[in-house]
Amino acid sequence: GVDVTIVEGASSHYPNGPFFSPANLTVKLGKTVTWVNKDTVTHTVTSDGSSLFDSGVMPTGATFQFTFTTVGTYPYYCTVHPFMKGTIVVTP
Repeated sequence: GVDVTIVEGASSHYPNGPFFSPANLTVKLGKTVTWVNKDTVTHTVTSDGSSLFDSGVMPTGATFQFTFTTVGTYPYYCTVHPFMKGTIVVTP
């Protein structure tokens, strides 16, 4: 199923969101996280500070999946709207 939703109207919720729901998600090691874009405009899901994952441009209704294979904290953002931020925390 879907783990994180890019909410409708996300980019108009500047500066405080909501952008991603939930904004902070904790998952177990090895989990595949699925994002879905429920907004009417394009967004990305792009790891911040590393090139670990990048969805590319996601049109309305698009999904993106990434499997986390290392414990840690993974901030991410939308390259189209850089104020849109979220975090995935991976635990053992």
